[in-house]
Order: sequence, then C-alpha cells, then structure tokens
Amino acid sequence: MNDRQQRILQYVTDNQRVAVAELAGITGVSVVTVRHDLNYLEQGAYLKREHGFAVAADNDSVDTRMRSNFQTKKSLAEYAASLIDEGETVFIENGSTNAILARLLAQARSITVITASVHIANLLRESRCEVILLGGVLQKRSESMVGPLARLALEQVHFSKAFIGIDGYHADTGFTGRDMMRAEIVATALRKCACNYVLTDSTKFGEIHPHSLGELFLIHEVITDAHLPVLFRQQLEHDGVRYTLIDEK
Repeated sequence: MNDRQQRILQYVTDNQRVAVAELAGITGVSVVTVRHDLNYLEQGAYLKREHGFAVAADNDSVDTRMRSNFQTKKSLAEYAASLIDEGETVFIENGSTNAILARLLAQARSITVITASVHIANLLRESRCEVILLGGVLQKRSESMVGPLARLALEQVHFSKAFIGIDGYHADTGFTGRDMMRAEIVATALRKCACNYVLTDSTKFGEIHPHSLGELFLIHEVITDAHLPVLFRQQLEHDGVRYTLIDEK
C-alpha cells in the first residue's frame, strides 16, 4: 500500500462514504488513478465500493479496526518486525496492529508463526512462514480460536517471542481485554515466559476493561506510539515496565 492509498484509506475511514471525484481532488491525481487505488483497497478488504463512491466497511472485523490509525499501527508493526530474526518461532495474538505485523512478515520472512487468529493465519497462507494455527472454538466475530482446547494447544508449543494486543491499560488494573476467552489465551501465552511484547497504539491507555491479561512483570516491552501521555509513561516506569515509543513515519 503506497502513501496515496493510505491517505485515501484514512479519509474514507474518517468520512465513511466519499465520492471518487472528491478523492481525486484531495490526492491530486486523476479519477482513473483513484479507481485503480480503490480496486486495490477493495481487493485487500480495506473498504467497499459503490457506484461512484468508496465506503468504509460497517463491521467490527480485524480489517475494519486496522483502518483506524493505520499509519501509526504500521509504524509500530514495522518496529516489531525488526525484532524478529530469520528462522525464529513467534506467537502473534489477534488484533489490528498484529494483523499488520503479519502482513509485513508475509512479504519476506522465513519464520514459524504460532497464532490463535484465523485472520492472521490466512494473511500468511502464501508466505514463506510456517504457520501453526491453534485448535479450539472459533469465535466468529474476532476470527479467534478460544476455549480449553486452544489453551491446551498453546501450552504444548514453544516460541521465543510473543506479540499481543490489548484493549486497555490503567495503573489500577494493568493490561485488560474486553473478551474473557481471548484474555485467557493471552494470559496463557504470557505465562510461557518468552519475550512478551505488548503491541498497541496509545489510544488504548486510560481505558479499563473487565478481564486482566496477566501480571505486569511478564511483559518484556510495550511498543506504542509517541503520543502516549506522560502520565502513562510514568505509570509504566513505576511498574517497572519497559516501553518504546515509535514516531509515525
């Protein structure tokens, strides 16, 4: 996805329904070029097309959430990808930034990826990566494998790094998630005691959700963007949690 396509994607996400002619005006290219860009974005399931318009998808899929703060999430994913060595085995949990990480890994890496995300496994199907998809109950909305079978499968595999997403962070609760069954998978992964990375944009900080994702001492590093407020930087430091702030490219 080039810079112009990213700009189009963000504009459509922000405005929900945009005329092709308007997109041509804001990008400074022809309507024909915009149509080519929209074809590419629609094929990648980033948006939908109607006659003369580009429309943001109206569901809660990983692809839909990926469009929010896309460039920030892409910068975070690029940094995370740089931490993974050729031939390494890693666990990648669900979430929009992790999905972008998977897209990057699909381009050029020969690694083993363990995941509970059907979406992420699908992104890697044409890549050089070896993919281990955990069994279990399919949670259709999030496209995640959850439940006792998924936890048991996760306990039987080994990896050197884990990349997880979160829904919230607060000093009183630590990292939290909206969904109990997904939170159980994350907690199981963290207890494997690999190098555990929280991969999230800073908008999640300050939110509290019902389900704890595990003890803070299990987190090796938080990877987030440079918009993280000073208050949360201080809280992470107080809790002994290392963090890296990434500037948007």
